[in-house]
Amino acid sequence: MMTRSTKTSHHALAENSVPLFWPFTAAATLAEEEWRLFNDNLKFLAETAAIDHGPPPEFVTPNRPRLVLHTLTLRDFSPDEADADETPTLVIAPYAGHHATIADYQPGQSLVETLLDSGLSRVLVTDWHSATPAMKDYDIDIYLAELNVCIDELGGRVNLVGLCQGGWMAAMYAARYPSRVATLVLAGSPIDTAAGDGPIKRMVEQLPLAFYEHLVALGDGLMRGEFMLQGWKNMHPDRQYIDKYLELYEHIEDPVYLAKQEAFSRWYENPLDLPGRWYLQAITELFKENRLARGRFVGLGRRLALADVTCPAYLLAGEEDDITTREQVFAAETLLGSAPGAVTRALAPGGHIGLFMGHRTLSEYWPPIARWIAAGGTS
Repeated sequence: MMTRSTKTSHHALAENSVPLFWPFTAAATLAEEEWRLFNDNLKFLAETAAIDHGPPPEFVTPNRPRLVLHTLTLRDFSPDEADADETPTLVIAPYAGHHATIADYQPGQSLVETLLDSGLSRVLVTDWHSATPAMKDYDIDIYLAELNVCIDELGGRVNLVGLCQGGWMAAMYAARYPSRVATLVLAGSPIDTAAGDGPIKRMVEQLPLAFYEHLVALGDGLMRGEFMLQGWKNMHPDRQYIDKYLELYEHIEDPVYLAKQEAFSRWYENPLDLPGRWYLQAITELFKENRLARGRFVGLGRRLALADVTCPAYLLAGEEDDITTREQVFAAETLLGSAPGAVTRALAPGGHIGLFMGHRTLSEYWPPIARWIAAGGTS
């Protein structure tokens, strides 16, 4: 039987238990918090390494190499049941220092996937090669000539979809061989480089050609992708060197966020090298002298006139695009020789890269473009 004195002693112990054991409880809680912090720090270091030094990107949609040339691999995403009578749609990916996988970024964020799901069955992409020392003297003509080989392979007539720098290549090709292009889509493409007032335009105007020549010399005749990457990052230094790491630490326990960042970094942090001659020709003749818009660029032996492009055209620009301003894209409407009413234009929300892999742009803007292509350039 428990006596009163026993009850009293137990009651006193209970009353004193909180202050008596609080230091041990606090120590355990502190140790758990320190361990979580230590573990987060380890994860942050690992994720930083994965983001800054991860493997190069890969195409996510099943495809096969149709042709392997010096400058590119022609990748065919057409399913086995593709309509053999359909005019092929050739996506000319950007050739500006990053992989062509931006056209097939990841499931749910793939332009290739969107085009296939929206009624086109024959879709191909130019997978540009990183330039080797043997390619340092390749110029724009060599790229246009190999593009022509690809179109020969596809039957001699295609729908062209030019993304960013791939857009001026598409416009050049359409001007040089107008009968070979059924429809032309220009997305975020700098056609009139003197239009608007973007940072790229200002940079090219302000920096002398000697600056770019020096970079090529440092790259032993190549424009190294790592040089261009630093240039892109320095356009938004706070974002690239501070903010993204703060956000990474804040979301270190979020696997969805981490997967998204790793996918983008595989594309962004693994740049391609460009032939020095090609790069300097683009800087001088296209961006400094604006020869394509002015009808003074010579491609494959002929002066190219955009007025010779008479096929239906679709112009897509980004509302917040500070790489290729809307003015540079939409200027094509008055430069092309397409019939009145045969040029369609659309302004999508967001920035430059979002034009090719943004959820909203892919779901709202590209399906109508795919249907427009399938209908031969009619709405």
